[in-house]
Amino acid sequence: MSSSQDPSGPAPGQPPPYGAPPAYGPPGCGPQSHGPQSHGPPPGWPPYRRPTNTMAILALVLAFVAAPVGLVLGVLARRQIRRTGEEGDGLALAGIVVGGIGTALAAMGIVVAILALATVSASFAP
Repeated sequence: MSSSQDPSGPAPGQPPPYGAPPAYGPPGCGPQSHGPQSHGPPPGWPPYRRPTNTMAILALVLAFVAAPVGLVLGVLARRQIRRTGEEGDGLALAGIVVGGIGTALAAMGIVVAILALATVSASFAP
């Protein structure tokens, strides 16, 4: 019997013979068990996403309908998102920007209307 056919393996200090099977460790201790695939959802499942903050969605929607409400909700939503770690920071920021622009335009419209009313009423004064 030659040393390459010895079932007990090579002599100590000798490399394994050509074609020898690799040595396996205990079950569950391999590169597959500790790689990036071992964490997260099982194969075939969608990846986990943090939920979107509802107040941020409302801030953007209401910024187009009632601008001051959208502005306030956007500020509150961003504060809440920082605390909870939810998604939707961009939506809240968009609600702040659109709500701020809408509120500014509404305020300027009110000022222009008051000035126009004052000018018209002054022209009718005796």
